[in-house]
Amino acid sequence: MTGLFNFQLLTFNCSQLSTLNSRRCTVAWPPSVNAATSSTAAQSPRARQLPNWVRWAALVWFLVWFPAYWHTWGSANFLQLCDVAALLTCVGLWTRSRLLLSSQAVSTVLVSLAWTLDAVWRMVVGHHLIGGTEYMFDSRVALWIRLLSLFHVFLPVLLLWVLWRMGYGRRAWALQSAIALAAFIACRFTNPAKNMNFAFRDPFFHRAWGPAPAHVALSVAFMAIVVYLPTHLVFSRVFRSGRGLKI
Repeated sequence: MTGLFNFQLLTFNCSQLSTLNSRRCTVAWPPSVNAATSSTAAQSPRARQLPNWVRWAALVWFLVWFPAYWHTWGSANFLQLCDVAALLTCVGLWTRSRLLLSSQAVSTVLVSLAWTLDAVWRMVVGHHLIGGTEYMFDSRVALWIRLLSLFHVFLPVLLLWVLWRMGYGRRAWALQSAIALAAFIACRFTNPAKNMNFAFRDPFFHRAWGPAPAHVALSVAFMAIVVYLPTHLVFSRVFRSGRGLKI
C-alpha cells in the first residue's frame, strides 16, 4: 500500500511540474496590438523631441533677425502678429513647447499665405492686393534686411513639419486668440499712420469700424473665427494630439 501511495504521489507531482513548465514556456504569437501600442507609447516621448540642430538654427537666426528688425523698424514693430509668430516660434523651438508651436502654426499658415500672395501680386501686377508688404519694396531699407522677411515663406513649412513630428496641441486656438487680442490692444497705442495689425483701419475697406473697442473686438473676432478657427479644425483633424499625421 505504501509503495502504491508513493507511486501515485510521484505521478501527481510530475504531472503538476509538467503543467507548470508548459505554462511558463507558453508565448503568445503574434504579439497583441495592445503590447505593440504600449511599446510605441513608451517610445513616443523621445520620438517627439526636436533635433538639437533645429533649436540652435532657430537661435542663430533669432540673433540676426531680432537686432536687425529692432534697429530698422523699432521695438514697436514686434507687436505685428507675424513678428510675434517668428519670436514665439523661436521660443517654442528652443523650449520644445508643443502648445506654443501649435498656436503659431494656427497664426501663421493663412496669414503668411496672404503675405506671400500680396508680395507676388505686387511684383507681377504692380500694385498690392491686400497690403502689408509695402516695406519689401522700399529701397531705403537694406536688401538683406528685407530678405529677412522671407520667413513668411518658410515659417509655415517649418511649423507644419513640427506638427507632423510633435503633434498638434488642442488648446492652440484659444492661446492664439488671446495673443491676438493682446497684440491688437497694444497696437492701438502705436502710431496710427503705421496701422499695425490693421488695428486702426481694416485691410479691405480701409476704414475704422466704430470706436477703438468696437474695431479691436471686430478685428479679433475676424482673426479668431475666420482665420484661426478653420486652421485649428483642419490641424485637429489632420495631426494627432501626440505625434504625426492621422492615417
